[in-house]
Amino acid sequence: MRILLAYSGGLDTSFLVAWFVEQGHEVHTCTIDCGGLDATGRADLEARALALGATTHRLVEARDRMVEEVIRWLVAGNVRRGATYPLCVGAERGLQATLLVRLAAEEGFDALAHGCTAAGNDQVRFDGAIAALGARIEVLAPIRDHPRERSEQIAWLKERSLPLPPAGGRYSVNAGLWGLTIGGGETLVSDRALPEEAWHWTRAARDARSVTVEFNKGMPVRLDDQHFFPPHELIERLNLIAGACGVGRGYHLGDTVLGIKGRIGFEAPAAEVLLNAHRELEKLVLTEDQRTVKDQLGDLYGRMLHQGRFHDPLMRDLEALFESAQDHVTGTVTVELAGGRALVSGTASPYSMMTASDAAYGERPAAGADPAGPRGLARIWAEPARLYHRATEQAKQAGLLRNVPPPSLAEQT
Repeated sequence: MRILLAYSGGLDTSFLVAWFVEQGHEVHTCTIDCGGLDATGRADLEARALALGATTHRLVEARDRMVEEVIRWLVAGNVRRGATYPLCVGAERGLQATLLVRLAAEEGFDALAHGCTAAGNDQVRFDGAIAALGARIEVLAPIRDHPRERSEQIAWLKERSLPLPPAGGRYSVNAGLWGLTIGGGETLVSDRALPEEAWHWTRAARDARSVTVEFNKGMPVRLDDQHFFPPHELIERLNLIAGACGVGRGYHLGDTVLGIKGRIGFEAPAAEVLLNAHRELEKLVLTEDQRTVKDQLGDLYGRMLHQGRFHDPLMRDLEALFESAQDHVTGTVTVELAGGRALVSGTASPYSMMTASDAAYGERPAAGADPAGPRGLARIWAEPARLYHRATEQAKQAGLLRNVPPPSLAEQT
């Protein structure tokens, strides 16, 4: 069988290359590059794939598509799972699966294989995209369908003197343009911290500095007065700068697609800076109702993307609203980076609703404002509460309300 294997270079997919070859199959590995790799990393991926027995290895450049088709909407929606996690590499899977399915169909592969486990989200993301595209190709997922412990995979590769991933397989590490995730080890429980050596982009970070980010219609286009094109280069640069300041390190404990709880460590320096900066710029240029409704829909968008519903038509509808809401999100934001924090210290925009007003908060009202207006508004807001409390008092006076103590625990049982 001629197999196209989605290859990340981690333990699971490294094991699968050699295992499929040992079963007599012809394996062609493919890495969809959504970021997180440098030139050395790309070369190492190919060398290890071939050493493991792959017939060919290819790398498909997808960083700019990742920005245009995924990250721009994560920024526009200020998306964070559990108000914490910026969806890092999980957000890539729909795009990666889409490109792999099309490649497998175009080149007539007998099967498309991935290394997703039975207890994770990625299996749903990959298989969901494949199903949505109506692909008529066999999908192989041996790690899910015939689970093997990580220690078993490591031992199997060592017995055959085959190369292991750089980290030796202790942790499952996935790196992308929007962040890096660390699974396994201490993250398998809820009360233990990862050791310092387990971190990558923020390890031993001590730098401190400020950066200025310029946005145009919600998208970052300049960093410290330097224009970046293609757009992924700004995010890659910011990952290095903010990572050196310890920014973006965190833990996420959340609900998996399968309904169980899961925990990971993550490093998302650029995402932390850009989401903080974008949120504050929106406060300057959008109305409260615009932000409130959009962020509620941003939470929905993030949940659907997390669930592998990349091709759901509602996603396109939400993106259309996000695009409309970003019309005025243009300006510059200054962010202080130190001690692992990204603090927004200033924003400016030609669409500033603050400078459009001659009022000064806590100092003076807008010109022509009627002092009776706030008093009337306060009474209108208070009227439902006034009527509620008045009705309660009337009921008490009529003897309709009695203070009855709740039943004891013994009486309840």
